[in-house]
Amino acid sequence: MTVIAATAIAVSVFVAFQVASELMEGQLRDTAQDQLRADARVLATSAERTGPARVPLPPYPGSGRLVRIVLPDGSTRTPAGQPALPPVSEPAGRVARGASADLMESTDGDEEGYVVYTLRAGDGAVQVAGLADDSPINQFGFGMLLIGLLCVAGGALVGRAVARAGLAPIDRLTAAAVRVARTRDLDAGIPDEGGGEIRRLVQSINDMLAALRDSRQAQRLLAEDAAHELKTPLTSLRLNVELLIRLDRRGTLDSALPAESRTRLLTDLGAQVAELSTLAAELTDLARGDVSDESTELLDLADVVVAAVTRARSRVPDVEVTLEVTSVWVNGRPAALQRAVLNLVDNAGKWSPPGRPVHVRLRAEGASGVIEVDDAGPGIDAADVPRVFDRFYRAAGARALPGSGLGLSIVQRVVDAHGGRATVARSARGGALLRVDLPAAASPAPVAPR
Repeated sequence: MTVIAATAIAVSVFVAFQVASELMEGQLRDTAQDQLRADARVLATSAERTGPARVPLPPYPGSGRLVRIVLPDGSTRTPAGQPALPPVSEPAGRVARGASADLMESTDGDEEGYVVYTLRAGDGAVQVAGLADDSPINQFGFGMLLIGLLCVAGGALVGRAVARAGLAPIDRLTAAAVRVARTRDLDAGIPDEGGGEIRRLVQSINDMLAALRDSRQAQRLLAEDAAHELKTPLTSLRLNVELLIRLDRRGTLDSALPAESRTRLLTDLGAQVAELSTLAAELTDLARGDVSDESTELLDLADVVVAAVTRARSRVPDVEVTLEVTSVWVNGRPAALQRAVLNLVDNAGKWSPPGRPVHVRLRAEGASGVIEVDDAGPGIDAADVPRVFDRFYRAAGARALPGSGLGLSIVQRVVDAHGGRATVARSARGGALLRVDLPAAASPAPVAPR
């Protein structure tokens, strides 16, 4: 910025000097020529009255204009003591012979140049000459040079000061960012100072730090909750395995554990391993957050719901699931939406009593696609409703059932990522009614209801 300011001032001074010099030179030239014409007219009046050969010429005073009388035969008369002028030029001779009225010309003398004005007077001509003096232009140029250097130096100093003052918030912002990167202290906000773009930049970085702070807090809570949830099944699994190893080493496995007990223990181990596998998969899916390689596409939500229900029926064949869907087009990630619907159906299947099916419905409602999953179970207590979609939360009545408490949390995350809303209520059959509203999109072509 300092270099730019100094360069801009230097260019401005140079352009101003060129323009001013041209204007000043033209003004001085016009003034000098006008003075020569005026003096020539006075001398021409005397020459016409007395004749060019007899007009009196006072001695040269030592300075000032130079005069000369040009006679028709080409001879000249000059005042006594006057410096010699350059020879009469051919155009000036033609003026003396009556070929033209006047002539303004520049000539070169022995040492200096002259501006000579020739004016017809009687049967000859008078010439008035002045030195072509460039000293005022040179003095003006020297003055402009000094002023330009001062302006460039001053502009560089001012530009540097303005640049340092303007970039001071950036320096402090950089130092704060380096400090945060070095200390990993995301709670240290950056002071909101400056204005315009600087203030918006500071606010954006503070917003980014707040988002990172929330992300780190969520990560810490996820790790703490995961450690807590993994502790119980791992402890039970370890105790059962240690029991089997100890009995096997003693050689009393068959006597200490009858076939029925051994079968029950192995079944318990299989259930615990399955629970750990499910929990690990759900933790992995939840830890990914909104980061996914799956792209968003225009899809028929009915296809997603049908695929999810088909998977649920194969996983829990003893739970009956009824399906009632209508084509609703949305912009979304098909795999994520299918996982969310599958979790809703799995959750309802845990509570559905034998012989009472789980109802799954999909319909268009206004500008939304609505998915409803209800069961005929005991329903959700009012005290548990606000925390149904929290991670690892399990109601008191659900703690004896298999599950990790992450299924509905994953549903909430998927729905939020698609700009929708998940709610819970009591169904008409007395059980839980889980509802998901997703923004609908225009269908590519009319499709008949299923």
